[in-house]
Amino acid sequence: MLRRLAQLEFLVAAGLLAVIVILVFTAAIMRFFGHPLIWSVDMAQLLFIWVCFFGAARAMRSKGHIAIDLAIRWVPHKWRLALEFAVSAVVLAFLGLLAVEGTRLALQNSQRQFGDSGLSYAWVTMAVPAGCVMLGIALVWNAVGAWRRRSDGETLVYTRSETEYSSVSEL
Repeated sequence: MLRRLAQLEFLVAAGLLAVIVILVFTAAIMRFFGHPLIWSVDMAQLLFIWVCFFGAARAMRSKGHIAIDLAIRWVPHKWRLALEFAVSAVVLAFLGLLAVEGTRLALQNSQRQFGDSGLSYAWVTMAVPAGCVMLGIALVWNAVGAWRRRSDGETLVYTRSETEYSSVSEL
């Protein structure tokens, strides 16, 4: 089921990115001919924040976020896994806080208009709680997978193992 969710996230993000490119290109062409599309830049910005969160969730799921592991690279797997679980608990708490506060912000901004688009600004601010939920799901999925394979001596929550490098394109 999570594989389907990952595929759906990818399709939505790719679709949104395509719409952004089309909007910006069309706006540039229309501006050249003296008929600017005023709302297109606002719409592209709105879609971009959503693409960022979809991309962040995909990167979390594939363990593709940048990491500086110089200090813990030589720590035994058992201790490194424990440290990654502790970090995951802190990250999940932070994502939960962001989701709650982002929802409050979206509700507060529901009457505010976003630029010249006529849309509610809540569409922009709802990207934060939605993105935090997607990131949280991906993080929990990685943590559960690391826990189930903890005895293999290489699977971690944030760091790809040698066998995971080959399966990244399947996500």
